[in-house]
Amino acid sequence: MKQKDTLLKVLKYIRKYWFAVVLSLLLAAVTVVLTLYIPILTGDAVDLIIAKGMVDMPGIFAIMKKIALVMLITAAAQWIMNTCNNYITYHVIKDIRQDAFRKLEILPLKYLDANSYGDIVSRVIADVDTFADGLLMGFTQLFTGVLTILGTLGFMLITNVPITLVVVCITPVSFLVARFIATKTHSMFKEQSETRGEQTSLIEEMVGNQKIVKIFAREEVVKEQFAEINGRLQKCSLKAIFFSSITNPATRFVNSLVYAGVGIFGAYVAIRGGISVGRLSCFLSYANQYTKPFNEISGVVTELQNAFVCAARIFALIEEEPQVPDSEDAKVLEKAQGNVTLEKVSFSYVPEKPLIQNLNLSVKPGQRIAIVGPTGCGKTTLINLLMRFYDVNEGSIAVDGTDIREITRGSLRTGFGMVLQDTWLRTGTIGDNIRMGKPEASEEEVITAAKAAHAHSFIKRLPNGYDTVITEDGGSLSQGQKQLLCIARVMLCLPPMLILDEATSSIDTRTEIRIQKAFAKMMEGRTSFIVAHRLSTIQEADVILVMKDGNIIEQGNHETLLAAGGFYANLYNSQFAV
Repeated sequence: MKQKDTLLKVLKYIRKYWFAVVLSLLLAAVTVVLTLYIPILTGDAVDLIIAKGMVDMPGIFAIMKKIALVMLITAAAQWIMNTCNNYITYHVIKDIRQDAFRKLEILPLKYLDANSYGDIVSRVIADVDTFADGLLMGFTQLFTGVLTILGTLGFMLITNVPITLVVVCITPVSFLVARFIATKTHSMFKEQSETRGEQTSLIEEMVGNQKIVKIFAREEVVKEQFAEINGRLQKCSLKAIFFSSITNPATRFVNSLVYAGVGIFGAYVAIRGGISVGRLSCFLSYANQYTKPFNEISGVVTELQNAFVCAARIFALIEEEPQVPDSEDAKVLEKAQGNVTLEKVSFSYVPEKPLIQNLNLSVKPGQRIAIVGPTGCGKTTLINLLMRFYDVNEGSIAVDGTDIREITRGSLRTGFGMVLQDTWLRTGTIGDNIRMGKPEASEEEVITAAKAAHAHSFIKRLPNGYDTVITEDGGSLSQGQKQLLCIARVMLCLPPMLILDEATSSIDTRTEIRIQKAFAKMMEGRTSFIVAHRLSTIQEADVILVMKDGNIIEQGNHETLLAAGGFYANLYNSQFAV
């Protein structure tokens, strides 16, 4: 993304707060004019000191009162201007973060699968913070710096044209220095931002999976990975900081040349009577004020380089293609019967690696469909297609005779109850977590669902029962207890179609038997899709689909498939092999 394009996008966000921008610019102009007016007053005071014993003290005191008044007005204007700048910056940042988070909610799963969570978090948090710092510095120093340069140049032209030409002739050197440094720092800050995102991704992954790291004794390997990324970040950060740090000394050197040129040439003009001593002191003050903003602007340019790199990363996220929205005439699935049909379905996550090919399936309302097969055969992918987390590449999936692409996603997913092997809880009470799919449920309904899921007994043993607050990782709850809470959610909603993907994988055998009985009751009259590795849990299924390499190679009930002596029979018997 080019800097020009990024700048236009930033201006689009700023445009919403045009009134504060205009007010900030006006106050910046007032601040600059008043700041430049003070050297004139000082010069007038110097000219009132003619010689020893010839000092106009009343005139000097009058000028000092004017200076004090101007300083008070300038301070007030600066305070209001900074308040406006803060208002603009943090409202723009709030809008950008909101847009980024909204986009995350509508991004297709393929984007989240293809990008590490840590890099996404880095964009929304770290990159936006860096952009905020650059934007605030831009408003605070860039506007006033540019206005100071223009204002000072105007005052100097009015005061003395020849000396002003000396200043203008030396000024381009400062521009050349700033441009050279800005060009160097952009690529370095871009590399720094990308490497920081990679580092954040690794940290997020390792912290979230610390138990796995320790179980497999991967600490040293992870340390080496972190050290390698950290080393690259150190190198690119040092380069970026080095070039950004030489900006100020380089421009200060140029500014000193300007000041020296004004002093020497101005003294020559004053000796020849072309300018008074007071005006020369005023001019020297202007020369210093004229060159000072170049220091600030060069520093701002460096920060803006970093800010624009970060802004480009966050805008790249905001502009990602969202999932295909529901069509305007999409139907709302109400009171689904549970008739599911797959016709010639083909799907692959990446084009060069086909997964599911020409899959056909017809499920009648109330049937219990078990899906079995080796790892990677497409079981969970089939579930993702049913829930429309991904759309099929070819063919169609229909519920009650309607293609699911013609049904609103919300109503389709409301029609399914889903219990996965991986549990997900949110920060809140136990009751709130069970109510997730039915917020209006009463306390009695929640307890009934928990009892059906065999979660009531352990919940009552918690310090505050159903009002016990847990964190998003479940706190001190075991994996089995967390899975029971997820089962209780579905028990509370009881939708017309169910998906159970290794729903009892983390539950002990005794509790599993009870849960299976509860599931059997829950599945009565409901179309159910059951994914399981333990084939003993699906013997009561009406139809068992045996998948391999994305295709259904066998289909029938438990007894029929065993009698056939095929792939399913081998899978089943392998469980009892010694």
